[in-house]
Amino acid sequence: MKKRHIGGTAFVLLLCAALLFPAVYIAVGALSYPGGLYRVFIRQPDYLYKFWKNLALDIVVVGCQVLVSCMGGFAFAKFTFRWKRGLFFLMIVLMMLPVQATLVPNYIILDKLSLLNTWAALALPCIFLPFGTVLMTQAFRSVPNEVLDAARMDGANTWQTLWQVLVPASRGGVISLILLTFVDVWNMVEQPMVFLQDAEDYPLSVSLAVVNRADLPLSFAGGLLSMLPTLLLLLYFRDELAEGVTFTGVN
Repeated sequence: MKKRHIGGTAFVLLLCAALLFPAVYIAVGALSYPGGLYRVFIRQPDYLYKFWKNLALDIVVVGCQVLVSCMGGFAFAKFTFRWKRGLFFLMIVLMMLPVQATLVPNYIILDKLSLLNTWAALALPCIFLPFGTVLMTQAFRSVPNEVLDAARMDGANTWQTLWQVLVPASRGGVISLILLTFVDVWNMVEQPMVFLQDAEDYPLSVSLAVVNRADLPLSFAGGLLSMLPTLLLLLYFRDELAEGVTFTGVN
């Protein structure tokens, strides 16, 4: 038994080392070439411009995704309507589709709406992803109906019940949705390359891929800049993320 415990611990440590190596490598590389940090943060502001533009896109998408997902999750979790189970099963099926399978349909729709080569083409498909609705449905199902009944007896309407009772009671699920959506949008690659025609409009996640590979200081500094937001968010909300994933599993 002791040998198994040692072997399991060694395996976990090895796995953690393998997962952390790229991030540590980028951080050490950026600090080893301070000239790259100077160029990214001061001399070449186009990287900072892409950073803030990318961050603004993330904030808009996350806010709209939370709004849509909470309303959809509320409907699936606490209301009864025709074809409810079938529609929810369809949401799960759509959630499992890879992003590459939806690029062509999304491209056609965005082309009909004349939104190609705009950042709205990146935002709209992400706002209405089914993952958030499925996640919030499971989170809201864990809240007893008696809590909602008590809120209605106190005079709360449907909107107040959702945002003042249900959402605070499902804080772990909401934070998980925020973090996972932020990471997904921040790291998108395929969508910008398909929906945007001008390379100058590419977000930071794509721009870094075309940085001159021979320019290591610039590559390391850009990688560190791209890594900071998600790293800080995940470290700050790590407990809420673990709680949200634990209590919002699809059943």
